[in-house]
Amino acid sequence: MAGIIRAAGRPLRWLARLLIRPNPLRRSSDRIEGAIAALLSAGFLAVVAAAPVLGVHFYQAQRAGAARLRPATAVLTRAAPADSYFMAAAGETTARWRAPDGRPVAGVLTDVTAPAIQGAPAGAKVRVWLTPSGEPQAPPSAPAQVVFASVTIAIGAVFAAGLALLLIYWLCRLVLDRRRLAGWEHAWTAIGPRWTTRL
Repeated sequence: MAGIIRAAGRPLRWLARLLIRPNPLRRSSDRIEGAIAALLSAGFLAVVAAAPVLGVHFYQAQRAGAARLRPATAVLTRAAPADSYFMAAAGETTARWRAPDGRPVAGVLTDVTAPAIQGAPAGAKVRVWLTPSGEPQAPPSAPAQVVFASVTIAIGAVFAAGLALLLIYWLCRLVLDRRRLAGWEHAWTAIGPRWTTRL
């Protein structure tokens, strides 16, 4: 157990030496790079900590939206087309249903709000999901699908943040390397002639 604690503390000691401990060989650009690495690492850890909260928030929002919907039966007043691949309006038809408060409603159903309409004849009954005002909505996702989507969003946020932070570090490193090269060339311009004359 003590060995694990010592191993876990090594990166922190290395980072502390890199940022705090004086070293005559360390340039200001090295200290800046260390500070950037520490800042980006802290940002990544913050994203990792926030990703589950994001996933849970998405899950709760989806479940709350689904809880508002009420199932109902709609009767098609026009036959629905069988194929919706070639025309934008091919997956639409008209129907009538009753809102949650009992009033009759007539409107348009699509294959998004009522997937069962494709190829259904006039007079067919299809299941729809309505808002409290009686507007049809897409059927609610199964709990397992919502969980999968929530986990995917959380993991995707971590990966996206990791890639973005790596890109930022690479760009900062590129700028610092150019600065180091310019400093090296300046120093060589001052010292190089003295070395060559000695040879």
